[in-house]
Amino acid sequence: MSNIMSSVDARTNLAGSNRLEMLLFSLGGSQKFGINVFKVREVIPAVELSEMPGANAHVKGIAHLRGTSVPVIDLSEAMGGTTQLNDSGLFIIVTEYNRNIQGFLVSSVDRIVNLNWGDVSQPPNGVGRNHYLTAVTKVDNQLVQVIDVEKIYAEISGEEAHVSEEMKQKWASINRDELTVLAVDDSMVARKQIANALKEVGIKFHLATDGSEALKWLTDEVNKTELPLTHKVPVVLSDIEMPNMDGYTLTAEIRSNPDLKNIAVILHSSLSGVFNEAMVRKVGADNFIAKFHPDELVSAVQNEIDRVISSLEC
Repeated sequence: MSNIMSSVDARTNLAGSNRLEMLLFSLGGSQKFGINVFKVREVIPAVELSEMPGANAHVKGIAHLRGTSVPVIDLSEAMGGTTQLNDSGLFIIVTEYNRNIQGFLVSSVDRIVNLNWGDVSQPPNGVGRNHYLTAVTKVDNQLVQVIDVEKIYAEISGEEAHVSEEMKQKWASINRDELTVLAVDDSMVARKQIANALKEVGIKFHLATDGSEALKWLTDEVNKTELPLTHKVPVVLSDIEMPNMDGYTLTAEIRSNPDLKNIAVILHSSLSGVFNEAMVRKVGADNFIAKFHPDELVSAVQNEIDRVISSLEC
């Protein structure tokens, strides 16, 4: 199984190519699921777990991996299916996202596939609001469902983060009446978290579910105003991994468009383990913040608004 993940460190060269590498796995049936390789630290055969009293029922215990205690979540059970705990031949996908390390218990691991985000679509309309998908795609003519890990983690942790009173006070001097932040994320839970944080500091926002939708909205807004769009939309806050058009490609499109190029772009992602300042510069973004801390989010937005407004006044 180590061979599957042997080249994870080299995968950052996908930045800006609108491509992703996805680890395929199953949860006991024929349905294939996928998770972005950027989120995966390693894949191991299931190990003996230590009990974790008081934990969420879907957390089946703690795996002790090279000095690190990793909570292990039964992914099938967390998504409303049956438990896999008593099955044989299970694997643990050890992931890092939202500043946490956790393991997902799965029945089998298939392989890594290289895809274009343009071949990955939003979940179909009519599936309701309680599903656990951010996207769907096809591999070898078989449907693959891409898991919304942010939603699973939010439900298990039960945490609701809020902007601090100190940070709210820092926003008191900003004239927010004419400003709108464009927030782009394919996760319904992530969009809700962002919206709540921006509401708490009184900033207007528009939400988009992927890069192509965001780019269309921006170009439509350009046609509605005589002033440079930065007077109205100074900041785009974008997730990185999204169907149709990822955050890297959205950033490149903004930078290449004369009407949009001066808008500040903040990349906001759960992929904190593989991101650095060099990659921020490579893709043309102005900043990167890891999900999800509301004070850091609104502070980064405020700093970029101040910078863009100052440049307009020069």
